Amino acid sequence: MNRLKIIFMGTPAFALPSLDLLNLSSHRLEAVVVPPDRPFGRGGKVRPAPVKAWALKQGLEIRQPGKLSEESFTAWIEEKKPDLVVTAAFGKILPPGLLKLPALGAINLHASYLPAYRGAAPIHRAVIDGAEYSGVSVIEMSSDLDAGDIIMQEREAISPFDTTGMLHDRLAVRGASLLMKVVDALAQGPVKTIPQNQALATYAPPLTPEDEKLDWNCTAVELYNRIRGLNPWPGAYTTFEGKRLKVWRASRPETGLSGEQGQAPGTILAVGEASLTVATTDGALTLLDLQPAGKKPMDAGSFCCGYRIEPGRRLNGE
Repeated sequence: MNRLKIIFMGTPAFALPSLDLLNLSSHRLEAVVVPPDRPFGRGGKVRPAPVKAWALKQGLEIRQPGKLSEESFTAWIEEKKPDLVVTAAFGKILPPGLLKLPALGAINLHASYLPAYRGAAPIHRAVIDGAEYSGVSVIEMSSDLDAGDIIMQEREAISPFDTTGMLHDRLAVRGASLLMKVVDALAQGPVKTIPQNQALATYAPPLTPEDEKLDWNCTAVELYNRIRGLNPWPGAYTTFEGKRLKVWRASRPETGLSGEQGQAPGTILAVGEASLTVATTDGALTLLDLQPAGKKPMDAGSFCCGYRIEPGRRLNGE
């Protein structure tokens, strides 16, 4: 098997298992490309993305072009003469001219079973939608968003109790293993690819602040899926007394719930030792872990005790 010279492009923690395996393999990880540093969190401090932090520890060369079309960046790729460019959660589409530079082209690890959930938030959207499965796909990169021919892919079941964080971690590890299979196969020679069925393509656009709001006029199942789909980031929220109230965890609702007669959606129906039950459009949802504005996360019972919550009061996501 040939030893490939690889340039890796990525940003978040999802890419780290892939980097670990590539670094331990017989192939040569030549350099890492990440977007420019940007402010993070409430304090607005600039800190390196997970991929950059990993590369710094390994002593690898790092490039952070403002635009991938920069002549200086293209010249750098040409100078490196990589056999292969590998991307994982990089967040940018490579220009057509750049795709032609590596001897074996460029491949991308995507966190969905393509052609479903192309785009920036495939894991979040799959959980929010209550999808039964997700997956990982390694594709040839093209000039269209996640639309390249499929080299290899695997499905991953989504449990009704999975959060986005849980699914993310499983897909990151499984994707790293699949990526290595593809890299090793490419080192042996040409690989067979399968065009994506464009008619079946769906999209997973970036999350917006609007996605974080809980609308109590939705069904209990829809609300439950949104809560776990936004855990651990960015978190779903409702409001209480005009202030944000994060909702981190809820009980899985029973199916076939009937509406609570006379109770408007968002009305608190019951307060338990460690729970808070709220009316929805088709029944009720029991909340377990909450976080008032400016406070640490707490169980719903502690919230109810501290804020003297009683049945009949309302939560409202507006």
